[in-house]
Amino acid sequence: MGAASLISSPLLMAEQLDVEKDTLKFGFIKLTDCAPIVIAKEKGFFEAEGLQVEVVAQPNWKQLLDNVITGELDGAHMLSGQPIAATIGFGTKAHIVTPYTLDLNGNAITVSNAIWEGMQENDEALQSDTPPHPITADSLKPMVVEAKEDGQKLPMGMVFPVSTHNYEFRYWLAAAGIHPGMYTSTDLKGFTDGDIELSTTPPPQMPATLESGKNVAYCVGEPWNQQAVTKGIGVPVVTNYDIWKNNPEKVFGVTKQWADENPLTLIAVTKALIKAGKWLDETSADGSLVNREEACRILSQPNYVGADFDVIKNSMTGFFYFQKTDKRPMPDFNVFFKYNGTYPHYSDGVWFLTQMRRWGQITEAKSEAWYHETAKSVYLPDVYRKAADMLVAEGALAASDYPSAEYDGYKPATADFIDGVSFDGKQAIKYLNSHKIGNKDPE
Repeated sequence: MGAASLISSPLLMAEQLDVEKDTLKFGFIKLTDCAPIVIAKEKGFFEAEGLQVEVVAQPNWKQLLDNVITGELDGAHMLSGQPIAATIGFGTKAHIVTPYTLDLNGNAITVSNAIWEGMQENDEALQSDTPPHPITADSLKPMVVEAKEDGQKLPMGMVFPVSTHNYEFRYWLAAAGIHPGMYTSTDLKGFTDGDIELSTTPPPQMPATLESGKNVAYCVGEPWNQQAVTKGIGVPVVTNYDIWKNNPEKVFGVTKQWADENPLTLIAVTKALIKAGKWLDETSADGSLVNREEACRILSQPNYVGADFDVIKNSMTGFFYFQKTDKRPMPDFNVFFKYNGTYPHYSDGVWFLTQMRRWGQITEAKSEAWYHETAKSVYLPDVYRKAADMLVAEGALAASDYPSAEYDGYKPATADFIDGVSFDGKQAIKYLNSHKIGNKDPE
C-alpha cells in the first residue's frame, strides 16, 4: 500500500505527542482555501493526533486576527501577508508565526459585464467565446484613462490591505502601466497617485458590489468569482495562477507566544494539516482529483463556506469557468499539497515584504538583511520538518513529499509572472527595483 492510500485511513497508527493543549478552537473565513483545516477536522486527522478541534467562521480578516491575538482562537486560516504584516507592525501589531502554508493559487480577478465589453472593444482577440489566456490589463487601460480624464477613478475591490489579492491585483494592473495607488503614512487606503481606487470588501460581498456598481472589478478567492459567472453579473479575466504561477495564498497562523507555550501541540496540528493537504491533492492513475467532490460537499455546508456545491465544484475539481462558454481545465487552480506547496518557504515571506515596500505599506527603505531576518522570524520550517519526519516514520508520508534537510528555504528564482519579471528570493531589493511602478531603494 502506497503512502497516498495509507493516509486515506486517518486513524492509522499515529504517534500521539504529549500535547500541552488538546482542546483547540481555530478560525476561518468562508473561502474554499480553508479546506485543509476543515478536512483535518471532518476526516479525523486532528483526532488521530489526540486533538479535539472546533472550527469557527469569522466575520472578516481583522476580527480573525484580533481573536488569535487575544486568545479567543488558538490559531486560524490567515492571509499569507497577515503574519508578516502583524509582526512588522503594519496595521495590528503582534508577532505571528506560521509552520504551514495552506494552499497555492485559488484567486481570480473578475470584471463587470460592462468593463468586459469595453475590454473586448479594445482588443478584438477577446471577442471570442474562448479568448486567449492569460488576459492582461492592457485592454482595461483605455477605460481607466478615459474615466480619469472625466474626473473619476474606477472603483475596484480586494479583500484586505495585506492580502495576496491586493498585491496580485496591483501587480496585474501595474504590469499594464495602470498605477494602483500608494500607501503613505497619512494614506492608509493606498489611493495616493492611483489611476483607480482599490478598496477593501469582505469576500462574500464581492458579487453584490459588482451587481450594484460599487465595484467594477475585484480580486477574490473562490467561490466568489464563480458566483459571478453563475449569476451572469461578471467575467473572471485572469487567475492568480497566471499572475504568479503557484503563488502561496493562505497560511495557518498562531501567535509566537502560543507557539512557544505549545510546541508539541503545534507539531501535532501541523501533522494533521499535512495529512489533510495530501488527502485533498490525492489523484487517481489518470490524474483526476479523487477526493475533491467529497471536499466540496463538506465545504458547502452552512457552517463552512456555505455556497452551493456546484459553485464550489466549478473551481475545486480541476476546472475553472471564465464565462459560461469558457470552461477550461485548470488542475492547479487549487493546490493543497504538491510542489512542496505547504512548506513554509522563507522566499514566500520575502516576496510579500517586497510588495509591502513597493506600495508604501513599509514606509522606509530597509536593508537586504532585514527582509531575510523578518521572513525567518515568521516562518517555522523546523516545526513543519518535525511533523513531516514523524509522518514518514508512521508511513503516512514519503520523504520525497517535502524538501530535504539541506534545503535553505529559498525557492529557485522564477520568471513565472504575467510580466515575465524574475523573482529571486535571495535578492529582495534587486527584485523591488525591477518594477517600473512603485518604490525603489538603494541596493
